[in-house]
Amino acid sequence: MINHYNAPMQKSHPIGRFAPSPTGPLHFGSLLAAVGSWLQARSRDGQWLLRIEDLDPPRVMVGADSAILRSLEAFGLYWDGAVVYQSARQEAYQAALEQLIDAGAAYGCLCTRKQIQARGRPGPAGVIYPGTCRAGLSPGKSARSWRVDSRGARIAFEDAIQGPQQADLEAEIGDFAIRRADGLFAYHLALVVDDAASGVTEVVRGQDLLACTPPQIHLQHLLGLPSPEYAHLPLAMNRHGTKLSKQTFAKALDDADPGPQLAQALGFLGHPPPAGLHGAPVAELLDWARNTWSLERIPRLAGMLSPTGE
Repeated sequence: MINHYNAPMQKSHPIGRFAPSPTGPLHFGSLLAAVGSWLQARSRDGQWLLRIEDLDPPRVMVGADSAILRSLEAFGLYWDGAVVYQSARQEAYQAALEQLIDAGAAYGCLCTRKQIQARGRPGPAGVIYPGTCRAGLSPGKSARSWRVDSRGARIAFEDAIQGPQQADLEAEIGDFAIRRADGLFAYHLALVVDDAASGVTEVVRGQDLLACTPPQIHLQHLLGLPSPEYAHLPLAMNRHGTKLSKQTFAKALDDADPGPQLAQALGFLGHPPPAGLHGAPVAELLDWARNTWSLERIPRLAGMLSPTGE
């Protein structure tokens, strides 16, 4: 049986969000996610929230969060309310973990990464955990990490850009970690808890995160949380066919000259500004885009060459 977990949330106005990791400055790929989520919310008089996902301290670059805020302001992408930092939300994640444990939906795991690599099988998102510790730990043993039971979880949802999606979690992803062996809470758990706490009704992000949606919907169901609507944007690729990212040394945005970069982002997302707006300031470009924005105009391609030529 396939569970359709993400029924539309009851809302008067949409609430979107942008949630960058402070591992470096924003680049063109980041700008696409920011612009897409901002326009989807603002075009319907909604709110747009900002969350800094600093869950993994070793990966955080000092000063990157401030640089991200400055870039968003330079591009006219102003947010509502206070900026949320995940590093200050540990108690909420712990409460969610305990709720899952109490419900029998999560279990402790002793397995090392090496053991999982040796015993697991390949899957679309990496090696699939073989369920070694599902039956419980031996007496006197303490969990290294905590995992969510994925047995029987078949997820279906409608992506506003990419169309109908289905996933068999056990077969495709397995029992994924929600607290890692290093004691840090995992991305899926923190994201689900924070989106619900902020009342997020729609998630607009890059297509590289499409595979993250089924496990997140599964967690929403287990925690009794509503699911937002989803829209996954096409990815900007460099000339080597690799997604623009900090890991591939994508060029940082130029905050001193945001207009041309914003126009490029709008064109990439299927909304090229008219000739009359050539050289217009970002406020005018965004005002035009807000009045013409439609998800139906956004390409569904998995990836397209970035107009920046990186």
